[in-house]
Amino acid sequence: MIPTVGVLGAGAWGTALAQMLASDGREVLLWARETELVDEINAAHTNSLFLPSAELSPSIRATGSLDAMAELAILLVVTPAQHMGSVLGAMTRHPRDLVLCSKGIEAASGRLMNDVARAAAPESDVAVLSGPTFAHEVAEGMPTAVTLACGGTEAQWQRLAPVIARPSFRPYYTADVAGAEIGGAVKNVLAIACGVVEGLGLGQNARAALIARGYAEMLRFGEALGADAETLAGLCGLGDLVLTCTSTSSRNFSLGKALGEGESAAALMSDRRTVAEGAHTAPILAELARKHDIAMPIVGAVVRLLGCDPAGEVVSALLSRPLKAEREG
Repeated sequence: MIPTVGVLGAGAWGTALAQMLASDGREVLLWARETELVDEINAAHTNSLFLPSAELSPSIRATGSLDAMAELAILLVVTPAQHMGSVLGAMTRHPRDLVLCSKGIEAASGRLMNDVARAAAPESDVAVLSGPTFAHEVAEGMPTAVTLACGGTEAQWQRLAPVIARPSFRPYYTADVAGAEIGGAVKNVLAIACGVVEGLGLGQNARAALIARGYAEMLRFGEALGADAETLAGLCGLGDLVLTCTSTSSRNFSLGKALGEGESAAALMSDRRTVAEGAHTAPILAELARKHDIAMPIVGAVVRLLGCDPAGEVVSALLSRPLKAEREG
């Protein structure tokens, strides 16, 4: 019998994952912090707050109880990256398998999400699900492929793959948990930079160059922290980077576009209902790059933008860097 599965976090991505899992009629338990959202999902089968376009399956049941989530065998963790540790820490026990679906680096500690989860739930086996995914497309059942990183334990892959896979949602296995996480975290920051290019009207040449140079930064950072370059060339690295750097459906790209159009970073961040995780990740990513002596000039430029430096000045500084060999960054 396939284990019961739950989704921790009823934002757009968590709700879309619950909808995907319930597409075959399976019961899915979805945790939401907001009492009114729990009531709406159970009564109306909608999530007007975070995913208003979706009519949710009646086999999705919402709850506000973390204890109820702990009873499940498999839990997809989709809380905002900066709150994952506190939510998992509030649980008195944890399921056997935690599948981390949030992308980011904990700003307070510089830890990847798998390190945060292992500290909060040492008794659980931790996996990472990442890849090029827009929530509304997954909720609509459109074809999607993702990376499922299982930390070298193929037994965990054998447990998880049948639960997660659907005809329109295809996971691919890797043992490289760090690579899967780094790709998802770094691409959020680079998507902000690509949005700025769009907002400034700098053209397609500039965006293509930024994606390529940003990917080089991702590779340098990932390899310095033990990730496999092959992982970063796959769905959770290059694939996710291309998606989020080319569409306003990306929250991070949209944030960057607004910055390029002259809006204030402080105002944009205070007024956003949904989280542009790259804005939280950028400063700690830049700090880790300095610590490990990794050249990441685009990431540094995003930090300046979020610190309210004018977009035009930041781009001019990037373009005036000394000429060098491509491999040197």
